[in-house]
Amino acid sequence: MANIARRSLLRAATLASVAAAGGFTPGFGLPLLASSGADQAGQSGQAGQGVTHTLAHYLVNAKYEDLPPKVRKEGLRTLLNWVGVAVGGSRHETVDIAVAALAPFSGLQQAGLLGRRERFDIMNAAFVNAISSHIFDYDDTHLKTIIHPSGPAISPILALSEYRNVSGKEFLNALVLGVETACRIGNAVYPDHYDRGWHITGTAGVFGGAAAAGKLLGLNEQQMVWALGLAASQPVGLRESFGSMNKSFNPGRAAHNALTAALLASKNYDSSEQMIEAKRGWASTISTKQDYREITEGLGQRYEAALNTYKPFACGIVLHPAIDAAIQLRNENKLTPDQIDRIDLRVNPLVLELTGKKTPNEGLEGKFSVYHAVAIAIVEGNGGEKQFSDRAVRDPVVVGLRSKVFPVVDPVIKSEQVDMTITLKDGRRLHKFIQHAVGSLEVPMSDAALEAKFTGLAEGILPKDQTRKLMDDCWNLENLPSAAAVAKAAVIV
Repeated sequence: MANIARRSLLRAATLASVAAAGGFTPGFGLPLLASSGADQAGQSGQAGQGVTHTLAHYLVNAKYEDLPPKVRKEGLRTLLNWVGVAVGGSRHETVDIAVAALAPFSGLQQAGLLGRRERFDIMNAAFVNAISSHIFDYDDTHLKTIIHPSGPAISPILALSEYRNVSGKEFLNALVLGVETACRIGNAVYPDHYDRGWHITGTAGVFGGAAAAGKLLGLNEQQMVWALGLAASQPVGLRESFGSMNKSFNPGRAAHNALTAALLASKNYDSSEQMIEAKRGWASTISTKQDYREITEGLGQRYEAALNTYKPFACGIVLHPAIDAAIQLRNENKLTPDQIDRIDLRVNPLVLELTGKKTPNEGLEGKFSVYHAVAIAIVEGNGGEKQFSDRAVRDPVVVGLRSKVFPVVDPVIKSEQVDMTITLKDGRRLHKFIQHAVGSLEVPMSDAALEAKFTGLAEGILPKDQTRKLMDDCWNLENLPSAAAVAKAAVIV
């Protein structure tokens, strides 16, 4: 008790000093905390003083009733998309291996594994469900940071909802706050953090999961500070893992770590109170950029969660413009592979950096090959999970066509754009410039398209009537007395 009293005194002193400097506003706390060039040279801890406390204060006090209707609706779309991809990925070899490895050591059967019969303890259920939701690379994307926020945020709270009663409204509020937290913290360090090789879905996503779980656990402000601090100590994920099972491990571990942080904090397991912004804290240690205004400005007024997007294609977001262009040219001209002499495309530098594999041998590698993505889009007119299977990357027609794909980096081309020209053997040249690919904020997937995606993913896993009920439960979350209904509708009985 003496230690807790001492920490409370230190906390009060810290907040008083920030307020005296004009950097903290009572209420939800919207401090203007910038990071100057000097900050980036090593002084960022001082400039960002109070960030962790400001964020915690907001999270603890934010209510469902505060969420604008548009944000609530986007939260429901985020949930629907995440449940669909988690069910769809549930039978992948990656998930089978994880379940087989952990089953002997999983504790009480507290929470279901989506799309499966097994039940694990909530920690391991959160881990496996997050893996399942990311294995197809078909989950949501916050385009400003390319974070996939739902896996680390929803997996912990869905498992938690089976352990303790949580209403649908409480669940949706926590979901939105989790996505908001991950994306705001990601904004503060992107792109430098990502360029250094970190998988930002894991490293920033862990904060979202801790915030969401902490909200449902009813953490007070001090405990939420500790939960965020414990999350900061557990960054996970390197870009070198892309193209392997390890990539989906990253959001899985982030979900597990997030729930661990929140549960520990709920029992007063403490942490430094400046773990995000301190000189030797999270942001300064793993990034050369720290813009703390991205975390604290406009809390409760502008929502990064409203900017979430959903993939029509089961691969990295940087490939979507190329797939969109290829499918449009194919359909408009009724193209067949034997007509094509070559396919030239001007792409953003990230395309070849992230998806430059010329000869993928497995489906997971195909998700990181612009050559395969364009070829399969021409051959099959789609970019769903079936187009990134082992079968697809080994198809002789696809293999032959991908040798005719010639991407060239052009820094003028934005990441959401592509300039494609297909030269036919008869001499015709077909051109398509994509300004914004389908699935972007400018050309979003409709609710009907999300349902079609969900239905396709659940096919062969859940009966059609169960799939329909599960989608209805997602849309009707706000009226559910228990959010666990979603988890129960998503498992094999």
